[in-house]
Amino acid sequence: MELMSLRAALQGVSAYRELLSRPVLARALELLDALSGRQGERALGAYAQLFHTLRAEGFLGLGDWLWDALRYTESPYALLAERGGADPALEYGARRDVDTFVLLAETDCDRFIDAMKALLPSEYSAALAGLPRWRAAAPFDFDSLTAFYQSRGAGEFARYRAFLWEDGALLPVADPDCPQPEELLGYELQRGQVEENTRKLAAGKRANNVLLFGDGGTGKSAAVKSMLCLPGMEDLRLIQVEKENLTGLPSLIRSLAGRRQKFILFIDDLAFDQDDRTYSALKTILEGSLEKRPVNIAIYATSNRRHLVRQTFSDRAGDEVDAFETISEKTALAERFGLRIPYLTMDKAGYLALVDHLAAQAGLGIDQAQLHAQAMTWEIRHAGRTPRTARQFIDSLR
Repeated sequence: MELMSLRAALQGVSAYRELLSRPVLARALELLDALSGRQGERALGAYAQLFHTLRAEGFLGLGDWLWDALRYTESPYALLAERGGADPALEYGARRDVDTFVLLAETDCDRFIDAMKALLPSEYSAALAGLPRWRAAAPFDFDSLTAFYQSRGAGEFARYRAFLWEDGALLPVADPDCPQPEELLGYELQRGQVEENTRKLAAGKRANNVLLFGDGGTGKSAAVKSMLCLPGMEDLRLIQVEKENLTGLPSLIRSLAGRRQKFILFIDDLAFDQDDRTYSALKTILEGSLEKRPVNIAIYATSNRRHLVRQTFSDRAGDEVDAFETISEKTALAERFGLRIPYLTMDKAGYLALVDHLAAQAGLGIDQAQLHAQAMTWEIRHAGRTPRTARQFIDSLR
Protein backbone atom coordinates (compact mmCIF):
# COMPACT_ATOMS: atom_id res chain seq x y z
CA MET A 1 0.00 0.00 0.00
CA GLU A 2 1.28 3.47 -0.86
CA LEU A 3 1.97 5.77 2.08
CA MET A 4 -0.83 8.15 1.14
CA SER A 5 -3.31 5.29 0.88
CA LEU A 6 -2.13 4.08 4.29
CA ARG A 7 -2.70 7.58 5.68
CA ALA A 8 -6.26 7.59 4.29
CA ALA A 9 -6.97 4.15 5.78
CA LEU A 10 -5.73 5.26 9.22
CA GLN A 11 -7.95 8.33 9.07
CA GLY A 12 -10.90 5.98 8.58
CA VAL A 13 -10.21 3.78 11.63
CA SER A 14 -13.53 3.45 13.46
CA ALA A 15 -13.88 0.43 15.78
CA TYR A 16 -10.50 1.20 17.40
CA ARG A 17 -10.77 4.97 17.11
CA GLU A 18 -9.47 5.55 20.65
CA LEU A 19 -6.03 4.25 19.67
CA LEU A 20 -5.45 7.16 17.28
CA SER A 21 -5.09 9.57 20.20
CA ARG A 22 -2.34 7.50 21.82
CA PRO A 23 1.16 9.02 21.39
CA VAL A 24 2.55 6.28 19.13
CA LEU A 25 -0.24 6.41 16.54
CA ALA A 26 -0.49 10.19 16.85
CA ARG A 27 3.18 10.41 15.85
CA ALA A 28 2.67 7.93 13.01
CA LEU A 29 -0.22 9.99 11.65
CA GLU A 30 1.82 13.18 12.01
CA LEU A 31 4.59 11.57 9.97
CA LEU A 32 2.17 10.58 7.20
CA ASP A 33 0.46 14.00 7.32
CA ALA A 34 3.83 15.75 6.95
CA LEU A 35 4.76 13.56 3.98
CA SER A 36 1.36 14.24 2.42
CA GLY A 37 1.89 17.97 2.86
CA ARG A 38 5.44 17.71 1.50
CA GLN A 39 6.86 19.07 4.79
CA GLY A 40 10.23 17.33 4.97
CA GLU A 41 11.54 18.83 8.20
CA ARG A 42 8.26 18.16 10.02
CA ALA A 43 8.30 14.58 8.74
CA LEU A 44 11.86 14.10 9.99
CA GLY A 45 10.90 15.37 13.44
CA ALA A 46 7.82 13.15 13.55
CA TYR A 47 9.86 10.09 12.54
CA ALA A 48 12.42 10.74 15.26
CA GLN A 49 9.67 11.33 17.84
CA LEU A 50 7.91 8.12 16.79
CA PHE A 51 11.07 6.07 17.31
CA HIS A 52 11.67 7.74 20.69
CA THR A 53 8.09 7.11 21.83
CA LEU A 54 8.23 3.44 20.86
CA ARG A 55 11.43 2.87 22.80
CA ALA A 56 10.25 4.96 25.76
CA GLU A 57 7.20 2.68 26.05
CA GLY A 58 9.39 -0.43 25.76
CA PHE A 59 8.55 -1.65 22.23
CA LEU A 60 10.83 -2.64 19.35
CA GLY A 61 8.33 -1.90 16.60
CA LEU A 62 4.90 -0.63 15.69
CA GLY A 63 3.61 -4.18 15.46
CA ASP A 64 4.64 -4.96 19.03
CA TRP A 65 3.00 -1.78 20.29
CA LEU A 66 -0.19 -2.40 18.31
CA TRP A 67 -0.49 -6.01 19.53
CA ASP A 68 -0.24 -4.79 23.11
CA ALA A 69 -2.64 -1.88 22.63
CA LEU A 70 -5.25 -3.94 20.76
CA ARG A 71 -5.35 -6.60 23.48
CA TYR A 72 -5.40 -4.35 26.50
CA THR A 73 -7.70 -1.55 25.41
CA GLU A 74 -11.41 -2.01 26.13
CA SER A 75 -12.63 -1.16 22.66
CA PRO A 76 -16.24 -1.81 21.59
CA TYR A 77 -15.27 -4.85 19.56
CA ALA A 78 -13.04 -6.27 22.31
CA LEU A 79 -15.92 -6.18 24.79
CA LEU A 80 -18.32 -7.65 22.22
CA ALA A 81 -15.98 -10.57 21.49
CA GLU A 82 -15.36 -11.13 25.20
CA ARG A 83 -19.11 -11.51 25.81
CA GLY A 84 -19.59 -13.67 22.71
CA GLY A 85 -22.01 -11.17 21.20
CA ALA A 86 -22.84 -10.46 17.56
CA ASP A 87 -22.73 -7.14 15.70
CA PRO A 88 -21.86 -7.59 11.99
CA ALA A 89 -21.22 -3.90 11.37
CA LEU A 90 -18.86 -3.60 14.37
CA GLU A 91 -17.07 -6.80 13.41
CA TYR A 92 -16.61 -5.55 9.85
CA GLY A 93 -15.20 -2.24 11.11
CA ALA A 94 -12.84 -3.99 13.53
CA ARG A 95 -11.57 -6.36 10.84
CA ARG A 96 -10.94 -3.44 8.49
CA ASP A 97 -9.10 -1.51 11.24
CA VAL A 98 -6.90 -4.48 12.14
CA ASP A 99 -5.98 -5.02 8.49
CA THR A 100 -4.92 -1.36 8.34
CA PHE A 101 -2.84 -1.73 11.50
CA VAL A 102 -1.13 -4.80 10.04
CA LEU A 103 -0.16 -2.81 6.93
CA LEU A 104 1.20 0.01 9.09
CA ALA A 105 3.21 -2.39 11.25
CA GLU A 106 4.71 -4.12 8.20
CA THR A 107 5.75 -0.88 6.48
CA ASP A 108 9.54 -0.80 6.35
CA CYS A 109 11.23 2.29 7.76
CA ASP A 110 13.16 2.78 4.51
CA ARG A 111 9.90 3.71 2.78
CA PHE A 112 9.45 6.65 5.15
CA ILE A 113 13.10 7.65 4.83
CA ASP A 114 13.05 7.47 1.04
CA ALA A 115 9.94 9.66 1.01
CA MET A 116 11.70 12.23 3.18
CA LYS A 117 14.77 12.24 0.90
CA ALA A 118 12.66 13.59 -1.94
CA LEU A 119 11.51 16.51 0.27
CA LEU A 120 14.77 17.57 1.94
CA PRO A 121 17.91 19.26 0.56
CA SER A 122 21.17 17.35 0.27
CA GLU A 123 22.56 18.58 3.61
CA TYR A 124 20.03 16.27 5.32
CA SER A 125 21.47 13.17 3.63
CA ALA A 126 23.74 12.23 6.54
CA ALA A 127 20.94 12.72 9.09
CA LEU A 128 18.56 10.57 7.07
CA ALA A 129 21.15 7.83 6.56
CA GLY A 130 21.81 7.71 10.30
CA LEU A 131 18.18 7.42 11.42
CA PRO A 132 17.46 4.39 13.62
CA ARG A 133 14.90 1.86 12.44
CA TRP A 134 12.12 0.14 14.35
CA ARG A 135 11.16 -3.45 13.63
CA ALA A 136 8.71 -3.87 10.75
CA ALA A 137 6.47 -6.87 11.53
CA ALA A 138 2.91 -7.62 12.58
CA PRO A 139 2.68 -10.42 15.21
CA PHE A 140 -1.12 -10.48 14.97
CA ASP A 141 -4.13 -10.61 12.67
CA PHE A 142 -7.86 -10.23 13.18
CA ASP A 143 -8.48 -13.90 13.94
CA SER A 144 -5.72 -14.19 16.56
CA LEU A 145 -6.92 -10.99 18.20
CA THR A 146 -10.51 -12.24 18.36
CA ALA A 147 -9.34 -15.55 19.82
CA PHE A 148 -7.48 -13.64 22.53
CA TYR A 149 -10.60 -11.69 23.49
CA GLN A 150 -12.65 -14.86 23.65
CA SER A 151 -10.17 -16.75 25.83
CA ARG A 152 -8.70 -13.98 28.00
CA GLY A 153 -11.05 -11.01 27.80
CA ALA A 154 -9.94 -7.46 27.10
CA GLY A 155 -8.42 -4.46 28.80
CA GLU A 156 -6.73 -4.34 32.18
CA PHE A 157 -8.52 -7.48 33.37
CA ALA A 158 -6.78 -9.43 30.62
CA ARG A 159 -3.37 -8.04 31.58
CA TYR A 160 -3.55 -8.11 35.40
CA ARG A 161 -5.08 -10.45 37.97
CA ALA A 162 -4.96 -8.30 41.11
CA PHE A 163 -6.18 -4.75 41.74
CA LEU A 164 -6.67 -2.16 44.45
CA TRP A 165 -9.93 -0.20 44.63
CA GLU A 166 -9.02 3.30 45.79
CA ASP A 167 -11.04 6.50 45.54
CA GLY A 168 -13.35 5.15 42.86
CA ALA A 169 -10.57 3.80 40.63
CA LEU A 170 -9.07 0.39 39.97
CA LEU A 171 -5.29 0.33 40.32
CA PRO A 172 -3.60 -2.76 38.84
CA VAL A 173 -1.06 -4.68 40.90
CA ALA A 174 1.55 -6.08 38.54
CA ASP A 175 3.27 -8.34 41.10
CA PRO A 176 0.74 -9.31 43.81
CA ASP A 177 1.82 -10.94 47.06
CA CYS A 178 -0.01 -14.22 46.56
CA PRO A 179 1.48 -17.29 48.28
CA GLN A 180 1.59 -20.63 46.55
CA PRO A 181 -0.67 -23.24 48.20
CA GLU A 182 2.36 -25.28 49.29
CA GLU A 183 3.64 -22.26 51.24
CA LEU A 184 0.58 -22.23 53.50
CA LEU A 185 0.79 -24.04 56.82
CA GLY A 186 -1.97 -25.77 58.73
CA TYR A 187 -5.72 -25.05 58.57
CA GLU A 188 -6.27 -27.42 55.63
CA LEU A 189 -9.98 -27.78 56.43
CA GLN A 190 -10.54 -24.02 56.41
CA ARG A 191 -8.57 -23.52 53.20
CA GLY A 192 -10.50 -26.35 51.62
CA GLN A 193 -13.76 -24.53 52.35
CA VAL A 194 -12.42 -21.34 50.78
CA GLU A 195 -11.22 -23.23 47.71
CA GLU A 196 -14.50 -25.11 47.26
CA ASN A 197 -16.50 -21.88 47.35
CA THR A 198 -14.06 -20.14 45.00
CA ARG A 199 -14.21 -22.97 42.47
CA LYS A 200 -17.98 -22.54 42.37
CA LEU A 201 -17.42 -18.87 41.59
CA ALA A 202 -14.84 -19.73 38.90
CA ALA A 203 -17.28 -22.21 37.34
CA GLY A 204 -19.93 -19.52 36.94
CA LYS A 205 -22.12 -20.79 39.76
CA ARG A 206 -23.49 -18.61 42.54
CA ALA A 207 -21.00 -18.67 45.41
CA ASN A 208 -21.34 -17.50 48.99
CA ASN A 209 -19.83 -14.36 50.40
CA VAL A 210 -17.13 -15.49 52.85
CA LEU A 211 -15.99 -14.25 56.27
CA LEU A 212 -12.75 -15.67 57.66
CA PHE A 213 -12.47 -14.72 61.33
CA GLY A 214 -10.21 -15.58 64.22
CA ASP A 215 -6.79 -15.01 65.69
CA GLY A 216 -4.17 -12.92 63.94
CA GLY A 217 -1.34 -14.70 62.16
CA THR A 218 -3.36 -17.79 61.31
CA GLY A 219 -3.23 -17.24 57.55
CA LYS A 220 -6.69 -15.88 56.78
CA SER A 221 -5.53 -13.30 54.24
CA ALA A 222 -2.99 -15.67 52.73
CA ALA A 223 -5.72 -18.26 52.16
CA VAL A 224 -7.75 -15.78 50.12
CA LYS A 225 -4.79 -14.49 48.10
CA SER A 226 -3.56 -18.00 47.34
CA MET A 227 -6.70 -18.66 45.29
CA LEU A 228 -5.06 -16.84 42.37
CA CYS A 229 -2.32 -19.49 42.29
CA LEU A 230 -4.55 -22.54 42.04
CA PRO A 231 -4.97 -24.37 38.70
CA GLY A 232 -8.31 -23.73 37.06
CA MET A 233 -8.56 -20.18 38.43
CA GLU A 234 -7.21 -18.42 35.34
CA ASP A 235 -10.33 -16.25 35.03
CA LEU A 236 -10.27 -15.27 38.71
CA ARG A 237 -9.44 -11.67 39.64
CA LEU A 238 -8.79 -10.32 43.15
CA ILE A 239 -9.73 -6.73 44.02
CA GLN A 240 -8.70 -5.51 47.47
CA VAL A 241 -11.02 -2.89 48.96
CA GLU A 242 -10.14 -0.77 51.98
CA LYS A 243 -12.91 -0.17 54.50
CA GLU A 244 -13.05 3.55 53.80
CA ASN A 245 -13.86 2.80 50.15
CA LEU A 246 -16.86 0.56 50.86
CA THR A 247 -19.40 3.20 49.90
CA GLY A 248 -18.11 3.04 46.32
CA LEU A 249 -18.59 -0.70 46.01
CA PRO A 250 -22.01 -0.62 44.29
CA SER A 251 -20.61 1.27 41.30
CA LEU A 252 -17.67 -1.13 41.11
CA ILE A 253 -19.98 -4.14 41.21
CA ARG A 254 -22.10 -2.73 38.40
CA SER A 255 -19.00 -2.23 36.25
CA LEU A 256 -17.92 -5.86 36.76
CA ALA A 257 -21.27 -7.49 36.00
CA GLY A 258 -21.29 -9.42 32.75
CA ARG A 259 -17.51 -9.68 32.40
CA ARG A 260 -16.05 -13.08 31.54
CA GLN A 261 -13.75 -12.89 34.56
CA LYS A 262 -14.83 -13.84 38.09
CA PHE A 263 -14.09 -11.38 40.89
CA ILE A 264 -13.34 -11.66 44.59
CA LEU A 265 -13.82 -8.30 46.31
CA PHE A 266 -11.44 -8.70 49.24
CA ILE A 267 -11.79 -6.68 52.46
CA ASP A 268 -8.91 -7.43 54.81
CA ASP A 269 -8.91 -6.96 58.60
CA LEU A 270 -12.52 -5.81 58.75
CA ALA A 271 -13.91 -4.27 61.94
CA PHE A 272 -16.16 -1.32 62.70
CA ASP A 273 -16.13 1.04 65.65
CA GLN A 274 -19.33 1.55 67.58
CA ASP A 275 -20.19 4.84 65.87
CA ASP A 276 -18.91 3.83 62.42
CA ARG A 277 -21.90 3.79 60.08
CA THR A 278 -19.91 2.45 57.14
CA TYR A 279 -21.04 -1.00 58.18
CA SER A 280 -24.54 -0.13 56.99
CA ALA A 281 -23.21 0.26 53.46
CA LEU A 282 -21.58 -3.17 53.59
CA LYS A 283 -24.66 -4.74 55.13
CA THR A 284 -26.77 -3.48 52.24
CA ILE A 285 -24.25 -4.73 49.68
CA LEU A 286 -24.17 -8.20 51.23
CA GLU A 287 -27.95 -8.45 51.44
CA GLY A 288 -30.73 -5.94 51.27
CA SER A 289 -30.06 -4.00 48.08
CA LEU A 290 -32.65 -3.86 45.34
CA GLU A 291 -29.89 -4.84 42.91
CA LYS A 292 -29.05 -8.53 42.61
CA ARG A 293 -25.41 -9.45 43.17
CA PRO A 294 -23.91 -10.56 39.83
CA VAL A 295 -23.05 -14.25 39.68
CA ASN A 296 -19.42 -13.49 38.79
CA ILE A 297 -18.75 -11.58 42.04
CA ALA A 298 -18.28 -12.64 45.66
CA ILE A 299 -17.16 -10.66 48.70
CA TYR A 300 -14.47 -12.18 50.93
CA ALA A 301 -13.52 -10.52 54.23
CA THR A 302 -11.12 -11.33 57.03
CA SER A 303 -11.41 -10.16 60.61
CA ASN A 304 -9.89 -10.85 63.99
CA ARG A 305 -13.40 -10.50 65.42
CA ARG A 306 -16.38 -12.82 65.15
CA HIS A 307 -18.78 -9.87 65.51
CA LEU A 308 -17.58 -7.17 63.18
CA VAL A 309 -19.09 -4.19 65.03
CA ARG A 310 -17.43 -3.54 68.37
CA GLN A 311 -19.74 -3.46 71.39
CA THR A 312 -19.31 -1.95 74.83
CA PHE A 313 -20.87 -2.88 78.15
CA SER A 314 -22.95 0.28 77.88
CA ASP A 315 -24.63 -1.26 74.82
CA ARG A 316 -26.01 -3.98 77.08
CA ALA A 317 -26.63 -1.91 80.18
CA GLY A 318 -27.72 1.33 78.54
CA ASP A 319 -31.06 3.05 78.85
CA GLU A 320 -32.19 2.52 75.25
CA VAL A 321 -35.67 1.01 75.12
CA ASP A 322 -34.80 -1.38 72.30
CA ALA A 323 -31.30 -2.29 73.49
CA PHE A 324 -31.71 -5.91 72.35
CA GLU A 325 -32.53 -4.78 68.82
CA THR A 326 -29.48 -2.50 68.81
CA ILE A 327 -27.24 -5.39 69.84
CA SER A 328 -28.85 -7.66 67.26
CA GLU A 329 -28.26 -5.11 64.52
CA LYS A 330 -24.58 -4.88 65.40
CA THR A 331 -24.12 -8.65 65.35
CA ALA A 332 -26.18 -9.15 62.19
CA LEU A 333 -23.49 -8.07 59.73
CA ALA A 334 -21.43 -11.25 60.14
CA GLU A 335 -24.57 -13.32 59.61
CA ARG A 336 -24.94 -11.88 56.12
CA PHE A 337 -21.86 -13.77 54.98
CA GLY A 338 -23.14 -17.12 53.73
CA LEU A 339 -19.90 -18.88 54.69
CA ARG A 340 -18.23 -18.08 58.02
CA ILE A 341 -14.93 -19.87 58.60
CA PRO A 342 -13.18 -19.75 62.01
CA TYR A 343 -9.38 -19.60 62.27
CA LEU A 344 -8.51 -20.39 65.88
CA THR A 345 -5.15 -20.65 67.63
CA MET A 346 -3.51 -24.04 67.13
CA ASP A 347 -3.27 -26.51 69.97
CA LYS A 348 0.15 -27.34 71.40
CA ALA A 349 0.60 -30.53 69.41
CA GLY A 350 -0.29 -28.86 66.12
CA TYR A 351 1.98 -25.91 66.84
CA LEU A 352 4.98 -28.11 67.65
CA ALA A 353 4.33 -30.30 64.59
CA LEU A 354 4.42 -27.16 62.48
CA VAL A 355 7.69 -26.09 64.15
CA ASP A 356 9.19 -29.50 63.33
CA HIS A 357 8.06 -29.16 59.69
CA LEU A 358 9.56 -25.69 59.28
CA ALA A 359 12.78 -26.70 61.05
CA ALA A 360 13.19 -29.61 58.64
CA GLN A 361 12.58 -27.31 55.67
CA ALA A 362 15.22 -24.91 56.99
CA GLY A 363 17.71 -27.73 57.60
CA LEU A 364 18.11 -26.95 61.32
CA GLY A 365 19.93 -29.72 63.14
CA ILE A 366 18.56 -29.01 66.59
CA ASP A 367 17.55 -31.69 69.08
CA GLN A 368 13.76 -31.99 69.03
CA ALA A 369 13.32 -31.62 72.79
CA GLN A 370 15.46 -28.48 72.81
CA LEU A 371 13.64 -27.15 69.74
CA HIS A 372 10.24 -27.68 71.36
CA ALA A 373 11.30 -26.02 74.60
CA GLN A 374 12.57 -22.95 72.73
CA ALA A 375 9.43 -22.87 70.58
CA MET A 376 7.16 -22.82 73.63
CA THR A 377 9.23 -20.07 75.24
CA TRP A 378 9.01 -18.06 72.03
CA GLU A 379 5.25 -18.60 71.83
CA ILE A 380 4.71 -17.29 75.38
CA ARG A 381 6.59 -14.09 74.55
CA HIS A 382 4.89 -13.55 71.24
CA ALA A 383 1.43 -13.69 69.68
CA GLY A 384 0.26 -17.21 70.41
CA ARG A 385 0.41 -20.58 68.66
CA THR A 386 -0.05 -19.56 65.02
CA PRO A 387 1.76 -20.25 61.73
CA ARG A 388 3.12 -16.70 61.84
CA THR A 389 4.62 -17.26 65.30
CA ALA A 390 6.13 -20.60 64.23
CA ARG A 391 7.68 -19.10 61.11
CA GLN A 392 9.10 -16.15 63.05
CA PHE A 393 10.58 -18.53 65.60
CA ILE A 394 12.33 -20.61 62.93
CA ASP A 395 13.58 -17.43 61.25
CA SER A 396 15.17 -16.40 64.56
CA LEU A 397 17.24 -19.61 64.55
CA ARG A 398 18.67 -19.32 61.04
